[in-house]
Amino acid sequence: MLGTNRSTTGMSPRLAALATASGAALIAAPAMAGSGQPSPAQIGFQEAVTPIAEQIHWLHDYVNVIIFSITAFVLALLLWVMWRYSETRNPTPSRTTHNTTVEVLWTVIPVLILVAIAIPSFRLLYAQYTFPPPDLTLKATGHTWNWTHEFPDLKLSVDSVILQDDEREAAIKAGMPPKQVPRNLAVNNEVLVPVNKVVHVLVTSTDVIHAWRIPSFGTMTDAVPGRMTATWFKATKEGIYFGQCSELCGKDHSYMPIAIRVVKEPVFNEWVEASKKRDRAKVKEIILRVAKEQAGQNLAAN
Repeated sequence: MLGTNRSTTGMSPRLAALATASGAALIAAPAMAGSGQPSPAQIGFQEAVTPIAEQIHWLHDYVNVIIFSITAFVLALLLWVMWRYSETRNPTPSRTTHNTTVEVLWTVIPVLILVAIAIPSFRLLYAQYTFPPPDLTLKATGHTWNWTHEFPDLKLSVDSVILQDDEREAAIKAGMPPKQVPRNLAVNNEVLVPVNKVVHVLVTSTDVIHAWRIPSFGTMTDAVPGRMTATWFKATKEGIYFGQCSELCGKDHSYMPIAIRVVKEPVFNEWVEASKKRDRAKVKEIILRVAKEQAGQNLAAN
């Protein structure tokens, strides 16, 4: 009988499956953005947690709207011309060679589009290279193949080396949330910075050219031997944020990650004190405690 293949709601199995798949995609969509690290099936930027990263994301979306609009217009124009001026509909082609109105339009409109792109681009560049007064200074030194992070004003230095698989497993067994020690991104010594504080980052290298990059911060600058480059960030959300060297610096280029954990200021001060005393047990206890708290906050937020 007709209708025996329909569900009790009157929807065919094919439509029901399509609706289920669409619903699952909508539910999974937030995970595709990524927070502090790449995510499976990611199609967009990692979550922006600094004002600069937010501006970068806005400019990206804004320019894409312009690109898609131009592409759609040109495609529609081509299809219309192919239909309207085909040999069947237009057996006698026009011999017109110039049209003042069209020539003015295709000169002025692209100029206006470029101006519309240039204004927010210059605004973003100005924001990136206009450093607000720092609350904290961090110096990052690239080596083949790991990073040293120093707080010159605090007389504190931390070497960060990638965690091997057995070290990751040991950290997870000790209670570290697995998502916070991702393979090829987790390091043995995380760098902590306080939330909502302006951090100036001085970047250099001891050997070859590296690059200090944190996608969620919207920051990247080259680490050049014998030269000091600089960038800055102001993280507005607690959590751990990973980055990597973005220059082809040698055979272990893909194995020199960066891990910055953004915490409350009292926690940062506690970590600094324990690090200065070289109390590794206390440092690990602080990081593990904060990691569990942040994992719980993210779970509650999701």
